[in-house]
Amino acid sequence: MCYDALLVRLPGVYSDSNPSKQSSSPHQIAKMTKLSVKTITLAALIAVGNASPFVYPRATGSNSTYVFTNSHGLNFTQMNTTLPNVTILATGGTIAGSSDDNTATTGYTAGAIGIQQLMDAVPEMLDVANVAGIQVANVGSPDVTSSLLLRMAKTINEVVCDDPTMSGAVITHGTDTLEETAFFLDATVNCGKPIVVVGAMRPATAISADGPFNLLQAVTVAAHPTARNRGALVVLNDRIVSAFYASKTNANTMDTFKAVEMGNLGAIVSNNPYFFYPPVMPTGKTTFDVRNLASIPRVDILYSYQDMQNDTLYDAVDNGAKGIVIAGSGAGSVSSGFYDAIDDIASTHSLPIVLSSRTGNGEVAITDSDTTIESGFLNPQKARILLGLLLAENKGFKEIKEAFAKNGVA
Repeated sequence: MCYDALLVRLPGVYSDSNPSKQSSSPHQIAKMTKLSVKTITLAALIAVGNASPFVYPRATGSNSTYVFTNSHGLNFTQMNTTLPNVTILATGGTIAGSSDDNTATTGYTAGAIGIQQLMDAVPEMLDVANVAGIQVANVGSPDVTSSLLLRMAKTINEVVCDDPTMSGAVITHGTDTLEETAFFLDATVNCGKPIVVVGAMRPATAISADGPFNLLQAVTVAAHPTARNRGALVVLNDRIVSAFYASKTNANTMDTFKAVEMGNLGAIVSNNPYFFYPPVMPTGKTTFDVRNLASIPRVDILYSYQDMQNDTLYDAVDNGAKGIVIAGSGAGSVSSGFYDAIDDIASTHSLPIVLSSRTGNGEVAITDSDTTIESGFLNPQKARILLGLLLAENKGFKEIKEAFAKNGVA
């Protein structure tokens, strides 16, 4: 760009006809110089905006912000070029929920609000990061599928991990299956950048909805350098929890996501993240590269109970399950008759069967059994995610057992 084109000639400072004959008092020169700098700056901004198709005004007034489109086609609202860049991937859920009753915390429509509305409702996030939104889905979290999880992981790896200008990502998600998505992303996105999963327990239309502040905190954590190299994180209600261990512990209350036995990683006070420990990874973590993965094999969870019938296991196999997780009672126990069915399926179908616990906490101790695999400290829903990823890589019984063995003690 030619800088001469930006110069604005001001009366009393110089003229085209004969600038050498113009004179002004020192006070006038100082005043005009200050005005000249301000005008030149404004002219420069206008010229740059007109010169580039990727920059255009977002708002008017002295506090105008601008959006720009990066190489991945993401539109970022930019308030300050010194701020970090964060991508928000929206999937729906309660955080995007809506109801005609502003006291309703049940019976609302999940995934009724789009990503742009969510972002517009929290302008304060622009004080901590430049943000761009991607609407990858708009559903309740029970409708999140393995194909959607794969698509999200691939997108994050491409637009966040592979882009040196990106600081992190936030995934807005329904809370019912949030821990499954968080665990999946923890295993499949491993570039060291913060990947933060966030949700809400009250819909956006509720009195004192928790979603907006949760979203602000999630963006803040994703943009914060101290959140790096910690794996995926779950941020809700002022807590920072490892995605590897986070679980929804209450169906209704806002203070629901916790790592009961393992502890939270940190807290957020006045929108300032504080981590209790330096970066460290869970002992049992296994990572996966899913960039070229097309699908995840079907893995079913069977819930153990009194009078459980063997046909539940046979039906799952007959209907296409490639792996089974048993949510066993106590430390992964099932009836003696069901053990017989497990031995039969394991020997005749070479199908991996993982024993986990329905209790929510505690370990299913690792054994040297050649027919069952023990989940260690992983709950059934996370054991299902891990088993599916191992099967997608065509791992055999021995390799699968070794991967799970990292999550417990013999």
